[in-house]
Amino acid sequence: MRRIDVIGIGLGVFLLGGGLYLGFRLAGLDGLSAGVWSQVIFVAGLLGWVATYLFRVVNSDMTYGQQLRDYEDAVLQKRLDEMTPEQLAELEAKLAADESAEQEATSPSSD
Repeated sequence: MRRIDVIGIGLGVFLLGGGLYLGFRLAGLDGLSAGVWSQVIFVAGLLGWVATYLFRVVNSDMTYGQQLRDYEDAVLQKRLDEMTPEQLAELEAKLAADESAEQEATSPSSD
């Protein structure tokens, strides 16, 4: 995010707070109540934003997590590209054996 974007967002939030305050004043609230209710709305919005941020952190849906997954995929793809056809056939056979062993372990027995 560029510096001008941050300044614009900060100015927009400042103007939105002033607009909320004026809206509450025009709705008939006194100055103190209008200030309190505009702060309540901003705190609720801040808590909502923090909740979405924490949700993304817990689910590893952040930029760093995506970059790490992309890097791991690229490394694995490079290793696959460097394997000989014999090594690929051996790997496929091992994966098939592991998969069939896993299916046998999870299937109910007929005893």
